[in-house]
Amino acid sequence: MEFGSFAAHAADVEATDADLDVVAKVADLFGEAGDDLDVVARFVQGRVFPAHSETKLAVGPRLCYEALARAASTNVGVEDVEERLAETGDIGEVAADLDLGGQAGLGAFAGGDADDGLTVAAVYEDLTALADAAGDGSQDEKVTLLFGLFNDCSGEEARYLARLVLGEMRIGVGEGAVRDAVAAAFDVPVEATERALQVSNDYGLVAETARDEGVDGLDAMHLEVGRPVQAMLAQAGTVTDALDEWEEAAVETKFDGARVQVHWDGDEVSLYSRNMESVTDALPELVEFVEEHVAAPAILDGEAVAVDDDGSPLPFQEILKRFRRKHDVAEMRDEIRVELNAFDCLHAGGEDLLEAPFRERHERLRAVVGDESAVSELLVTGDADEIADFEEDALEDGHEGIMLKDPDAAYTPGDRGKHWLKRKPDVETLDLVVTGAEWGEGRRASFLGTFLLSARDEETGEFATIGKVATGITDEELADLTELLEPYIRAEDGQEVDLEPAVVFEVGYEEIQTSPTYDSGYALRFPRFVTVREDKTPETADTIERVERLAEQQG
Repeated sequence: MEFGSFAAHAADVEATDADLDVVAKVADLFGEAGDDLDVVARFVQGRVFPAHSETKLAVGPRLCYEALARAASTNVGVEDVEERLAETGDIGEVAADLDLGGQAGLGAFAGGDADDGLTVAAVYEDLTALADAAGDGSQDEKVTLLFGLFNDCSGEEARYLARLVLGEMRIGVGEGAVRDAVAAAFDVPVEATERALQVSNDYGLVAETARDEGVDGLDAMHLEVGRPVQAMLAQAGTVTDALDEWEEAAVETKFDGARVQVHWDGDEVSLYSRNMESVTDALPELVEFVEEHVAAPAILDGEAVAVDDDGSPLPFQEILKRFRRKHDVAEMRDEIRVELNAFDCLHAGGEDLLEAPFRERHERLRAVVGDESAVSELLVTGDADEIADFEEDALEDGHEGIMLKDPDAAYTPGDRGKHWLKRKPDVETLDLVVTGAEWGEGRRASFLGTFLLSARDEETGEFATIGKVATGITDEELADLTELLEPYIRAEDGQEVDLEPAVVFEVGYEEIQTSPTYDSGYALRFPRFVTVREDKTPETADTIERVERLAEQQG
């Protein structure tokens, strides 16, 4: 498929408002994608690689701006790109308006050929090479590869290539639209498509299977040990909510740890974070525990919890010191001990368990894990007093609170439905994306000191502002946060800074109020910085819809 054809389809979709029309247009795109269907099914979402893949582009805004500036006329610099971005707010529009392709000789030297139209396959090949670039000189190599691509682009192609590279496709196509478009394009049931996506976590693979093998091929897809799937998620709730809805609830301790998905095929253990990134090397004691105590093959869901010498849980910040650590793992292992608390079983003995009720999955979990201390304690009851006693014990042991689960519910990857509720005794917190900041004053003038927070709109994928946070942060933390956020600066205007949505803050608050000040329509009363959620991405941060639910519950 020509990349220009993909760009034309993307522009058509972007100009469409109605959800059903969007699905129809994406289905038309899939019907024309040919051998590139798997790549197109990802590109249209702004994703280059499958969600479960560990391959990442690792391209920051500045690198992309440099490649764009080089591909434009000789009098365009990175500062010009940033200035135009500050005016438009859309890197795609900036790229489309630049006079690209003027560096034909350099483009040929970089491997491009301005006489040949770009294809989807060629773009994917170059982006894969870009992701593979590592070591000394890799940044220059990435700029050269991107420059070659942009140099061969028309304005329309550059619009969507720039957005794709920075993960900002913004054409209104989410996972649900792709699911429905696959079903429509290849005449398969939405339910079969949804199930295949849950077990594979690969939209390209599901699209190809639907086209080539139909519903029988989709039904034959299963979980694969070693291929992570999205985690089932919980929303805030109460004991009353749970018992009114289910009559009885499965009650567990809510651990203050980091989510971990365990895969064990008998030869190799793989551990994945909530975002499906490998954390295997960072947690060798969990690998050893699984090898010794878990019957293979198995896929488990649980929490990695930092504990002290007595086995009592340590604060969440301690597990983050271990999570995804690449260097000095042995030293940190001696300093911070980590234990597994498994609470679900997705696959055991060659059998997928996603559709089994939770109470049955928990029984299988106990059968699979040989050490009961690593399995969550479970109380199934319809008695609110029993639940209160369980919660009191959990709090006394130093845990966050309790989880309330529908004992008869299936495991639905990626779903934040009403079947899992989290109850905390203290004020709720929100995981919000940092989309802007302000430089400080006086002794803090060299630090970013006030941070603009945004929540994600589930329908559009856009981020809407909800408030600013500046309290609860020490000078030392400000220095660390400034170092963390500086690579994501897109533009500056005086003290104000526009940031690429990349970093997630956990923020406490006293109350959610309606407000015309921020895009979301809400504002946080007395927001307080808690920590950086290094285990979350903007795509898994809290949504406007969750903010609305919490605001309603306050009322």
